[in-house]
Amino acid sequence: MKKSHLVAAALSVLLLSSCMANKAQTGGVGGAAAGAIAGQAIGKNTGATLIGAAVGGMLGYAIGNEMDKYDQQQLNQAYEKAPSGQTVSWTNPDNRNQYQVVPQTAYTGPDNRICRTAEIVAVIEGRTERTRSTACRDSYGNWELQGR
Repeated sequence: MKKSHLVAAALSVLLLSSCMANKAQTGGVGGAAAGAIAGQAIGKNTGATLIGAAVGGMLGYAIGNEMDKYDQQQLNQAYEKAPSGQTVSWTNPDNRNQYQVVPQTAYTGPDNRICRTAEIVAVIEGRTERTRSTACRDSYGNWELQGR
């Protein structure tokens, strides 16, 4: 693989990763790019590049997934315990992203499951993002985000 192709591929991966939905995916894509670059530098062939991308992708996804767990726990607590219309706020201690969640009244959703919708305002890397999220209880009573 030519150096120019490798650089173009790495930049494309990094640009695509900025559009990803969560940190696990971003970590996986970033890890794959770094692994591909390292694999090419070490092995200097396509096989080494692919192996590097696979290993880097798995490691990056695992790290990104761990970073998401704190925010997911906080969101689950908001669905579980917050009164309807009351704002729940937190700041992720690892990345300093800030969240405000306002859960709404529970209702019976698909398959007769209990569901709740929440308004979410997130400040991620200085950018404010607003969204609505719906979670329904699974058969074990845990909140499960819909549409993910």
